[in-house]
Amino acid sequence: MNPIIFELGPFQVTWYGVLIVGGAVLGAFISSQVAKWRGQDPDHVWNMLIVVLIFGIIGARLYHVFSRPAGGFIGWDYYRENPIDIIAFWNGGFRGLGIYGGIIGGVIGVFVYTAWQKLNFLEWLDIAAPGVLLAQAIGRWGNYVNQELYGPPTDLPWGIRIDCAHRFGDFMCPPVGAVPAEARFHPTFLYESLWNLTGVIVIMFLIRRFDAKLRTGDVLFSYLIWYPLGRFWIELFFRPDAWVLGQLPTASIISLISIGVGVAGLLFNHVIRSDRGEPATKEA
Repeated sequence: MNPIIFELGPFQVTWYGVLIVGGAVLGAFISSQVAKWRGQDPDHVWNMLIVVLIFGIIGARLYHVFSRPAGGFIGWDYYRENPIDIIAFWNGGFRGLGIYGGIIGGVIGVFVYTAWQKLNFLEWLDIAAPGVLLAQAIGRWGNYVNQELYGPPTDLPWGIRIDCAHRFGDFMCPPVGAVPAEARFHPTFLYESLWNLTGVIVIMFLIRRFDAKLRTGDVLFSYLIWYPLGRFWIELFFRPDAWVLGQLPTASIISLISIGVGVAGLLFNHVIRSDRGEPATKEA
């Protein structure tokens, strides 16, 4: 499948970009429904979408630029010698984005918008969380189109083929490497996509079934546990190209920190706080 849908001069419209933007729009729709359930104005979701996308893409790009992935993948060692490529989105479209950087950038975007509109920052992070998870689940399929984010060779029936031109390190085809051209690989992107989609279902169920008992921040804290938990084991076992700090992939370290914040937040809301706070649900 050609990753480029069409070209306009030096600019390319790619499937990866369409999936990221399309996922963001569908995620915004989900979040707008959550806003309605909680008696909030869903128009705020659509108004903040462009702000969140801008900050999210900047954050995702910076995470990628400053990373040092294994296996010869492009990272800081390349960009410090070719700084113009940091902003050359016309050369490769949305290639080279790091999700954790995108999440941090998106949170900054929500903060900017809620501060401007004088809204409750934590409450709107709650509203955004399930939509973000859906957007991540959809956006991961861009990795499939680009033949990236795959794991070690496998004999499992759902293994995917990767063209020799997209192989790296020990997975390269003969005579450079030892892995046959017809080999199949773990679809790492699929594992994360399914994990995220399951998380959307779980979190949306919790909101609909137990929203009267949830406190402000509970949905966000649940996201900070669910997504990083999946990302942790995926990075450890199915990301041979992972950027590593010490003995652990960088994303796994960030995942552990995120899980700790999520658990601490839930404990604070439901165990430590004497008044337990106000329920997140508001009357329309």
